[in-house]
Amino acid sequence: MIEPTEIRETAKRYEDENLKFRRFLKNHADEDELDGHFLNLHNELFAKYDCNRCRNCCKMSSTTLEDAEIESIAAFLGLTKEGFTEKYLILSDDGFEIKAPCPFLCADGDCRIRDCKPGVCREFPHTNKPERLSSLLSIMWFAEECPVVFEIIQRLKKIYGFKGI
Repeated sequence: MIEPTEIRETAKRYEDENLKFRRFLKNHADEDELDGHFLNLHNELFAKYDCNRCRNCCKMSSTTLEDAEIESIAAFLGLTKEGFTEKYLILSDDGFEIKAPCPFLCADGDCRIRDCKPGVCREFPHTNKPERLSSLLSIMWFAEECPVVFEIIQRLKKIYGFKGI
């Protein structure tokens, strides 16, 4: 598996090929079969991977929060909702978000708000969820930060006999 520090550069070399593979899947893949492949690969690869040694998702991606998550995290940190919002969040077109790198990422890769971290963080990279065919573009983006997602894409190419560029 690619080292976390090398993933962005490596993924950039595969960007055109991955986008062609996305188009290939959109035209040739059965949605249920593709979801099954994603789920199997997700389970296999994440069972062997320690995300704490990477955490590129925390370092590279902003996280949009729901109101309930804002309240929960603020309470966990002993802050008011307004105090938490002022200290940690910015307002974007999508709502309130924590900008990358996440201020709650610890040096050892742990999450300071692990007990109440947002759903999008808990579920990242979403490769074990159904309806992956409709979210292939975001998965291709995730391959630029997550070594496991990159590996899933490479293995899917073999499964589907995709020859590349």
